[in-house]
Amino acid sequence: MNRTVECVPNFSEGRNKSVIEGIVSAIASEEGVKILNVDPGEAANRTVVTFTGSPEAVCEAAFRGVAKAQELIDMRLHHGTHPRLGATDVLPLIPLENITLQECAALARTLAERIAGELGIPCYCYEAAAFTPERKNLAVCRAGEYEALRHKMSDTALKPDFGPEKYNDTVARSGATNVGARNFLVAVNFNLDSKDAALAAEIARDVRESGRKVVIDGRITRIPGPLKGCKAIGWYIEEYGIAQVSMNITDIDATPLHVAYEEVCRAASERGVNVTGTEIIGLVPKRVLTQAGMYFIEKQGIPTSAPELDPMREAVRGMSLDDLGPFKISEKVLY
Repeated sequence: MNRTVECVPNFSEGRNKSVIEGIVSAIASEEGVKILNVDPGEAANRTVVTFTGSPEAVCEAAFRGVAKAQELIDMRLHHGTHPRLGATDVLPLIPLENITLQECAALARTLAERIAGELGIPCYCYEAAAFTPERKNLAVCRAGEYEALRHKMSDTALKPDFGPEKYNDTVARSGATNVGARNFLVAVNFNLDSKDAALAAEIARDVRESGRKVVIDGRITRIPGPLKGCKAIGWYIEEYGIAQVSMNITDIDATPLHVAYEEVCRAASERGVNVTGTEIIGLVPKRVLTQAGMYFIEKQGIPTSAPELDPMREAVRGMSLDDLGPFKISEKVLY
C-alpha cells in the first residue's frame, strides 16, 4: 500500500534563478521524490515548490531544501511583498494517499525538531501540527514577520516551538520556519484594474472569513466575511503594475474557487473596480477546475451535455486564468 505525501514549501527567493535552481536540485536529490511544480514570483520574492513522495522521502527532501535555502538566502537582505518569516517561510505536509492529516502532523513536528536541532533554525508548528490552538493560524506564528523575530525569541509566550534559546547570527541569516500539516489549499490572486493596494486590502477584508474589525457602541468587534475557509490580503505587484487580492482557500469544499472569484468580483464592483483575471499559485486540483468550469458553462446557459465542451478550459476562460500569462493545464492541474 503506497502512502503519499505532498509538500509545498515557500522559499523567500523569487528573483535569483541560480538560488531557486539550487534549492530545487537539493529537494530533487532525494530518491523517490517527484517535483510537480516550481512557481517563482518576482514581486513577492518568493518561490513555491510542489513535490510528492513517500512520507520518509518527502521529509528528507524537505530537510535538504531547508538546508540549501539556509545556505543560499540571507534574510537580512530580503525584501518582497509577501509576508515572510524566514528563508524557508512555510513548510506544509499534505496527506494525499493512505495517510491521515494527524499522521502528517506528527511528521511535521518531528521535521521541525530536526530542522531546529541540526540546522539551528527556529521553527513554529502551525495548522494541524500546532501545539496550541492559537498557532493553528499561520498568521499568529508569522506575526511581525522576520523583523519581529529577535523580540519574539526573548518572549516566553511568543518564542518558537523548537530552536535556540537566543537570537544569534544563524537565526539572523535564516530567520524562522513555519512547519505544519494541512489539507490541500488553493493559493490564488485576483487581478484588479487598479494600482491601489489599500483598495485591494479593503476588498480582501470584505470577503475573507475573518472579515474586519469595526467599532460598535465604543467596542471593537469583528464582522466576518462571506467566504468560509478563506484568508486574504491586498497588495500592489510592481512586476505587473496592478493591485491584487491575494487569497488562500483553505477549505475548497466550503468555498469552491469559482465562488471566491464571483464574490471578489462583486466586492470589487461595489468599490468601483473590476477583476480582470485570476492567477493560480502552484497547483490546483482537477476537481476544483472542473467544478468551476461547469459553473461557467451553466451560467452561460449552455447544455452541459454538449460534447465539445471542456470544463477545465471553460474555467480558464471564465476566470481569465491566462490574464498575466499562459495557463497550461498540463502543468498547473493536479490530477
